[in-house]
Amino acid sequence: MTEQKTPEQFLASIEDKNRQEDCNKIHEMMARISGWDAKMWGPCVIGYSSYKYKYKSGHSGETFRIGFANRKTQITLYILWYPDKDDPLLASLGKHKVGKGCLYIKRLSDVDESVLEALIQRAVSEFGNRSEVTE
Repeated sequence: MTEQKTPEQFLASIEDKNRQEDCNKIHEMMARISGWDAKMWGPCVIGYSSYKYKYKSGHSGETFRIGFANRKTQITLYILWYPDKDDPLLASLGKHKVGKGCLYIKRLSDVDESVLEALIQRAVSEFGNRSEVTE
């Protein structure tokens, strides 16, 4: 059985030094803004805090409140609950894409870091009080 890496070990293992620097900055932002502990959720996702959820179908589980992943072509940030196409923060962020619950950026220099911090802060406020989500 392979031992799970710590977030710091994972970040240090990112081969592309520019991507590694971007991910280190995002990790620092999320930890500082949230005050939550980070842990690995699988091989490439760093998540902060956790909560349990249960759907009407009976499916349940546990997941992180906010997090990010270093993917092959982009960095995926899990900081959007239900993205609004008219969101003024997203409009002023810079070059990005949005999916259900996800924000995708290629590099940190493509976005305004202060706007990204505001998005993270909003996610912490929105997700911080959740103890269970039922949908």
